[in-house]
Amino acid sequence: MGASGWDYVTPYKGTVEESLEALHAQVFQELYGDDESYRDLEELWQDQEFMGNEGTHSILDIDSVVHTTAAPSDHNIEDYGTLRPLAPERVVHHFGTDRPTPGRFEELLAQDHAAIGLPPDRAKTLFDECRMRWTGLYVVLYTGDEPTHLGIFGFSGD
Repeated sequence: MGASGWDYVTPYKGTVEESLEALHAQVFQELYGDDESYRDLEELWQDQEFMGNEGTHSILDIDSVVHTTAAPSDHNIEDYGTLRPLAPERVVHHFGTDRPTPGRFEELLAQDHAAIGLPPDRAKTLFDECRMRWTGLYVVLYTGDEPTHLGIFGFSGD
């Protein structure tokens, strides 16, 4: 089927885990709400044949948050399906601040989407930070001094 990139801006719910859980509920409803294939997210995740071979090509392919900025390894099965923070120095590199806004995150995503298929330049895009399929990265986004959203992006598929 190939690799699929996905990205989201979602409200920050106090923790990354709570924010991811709320996003999961929203995306599950969008993708499977009117479909009788799965009653809930747990049933979807228990379908190991579907999830292991095809997946949803969405945030639903990510089932846990890890709090390390260390790069995941395709040799470690526990790294698959994880969401991890973008390293602070990479946040500053891409956004020019350690407190990016939701609007700036969406601007960078739009630039990255527009650059897909163009010859690479020397500057790494935000999408390039996520190097391993079946994983994702998040950035805490701010309105003023308050964390208000998460920017999430990653890839599913091969």
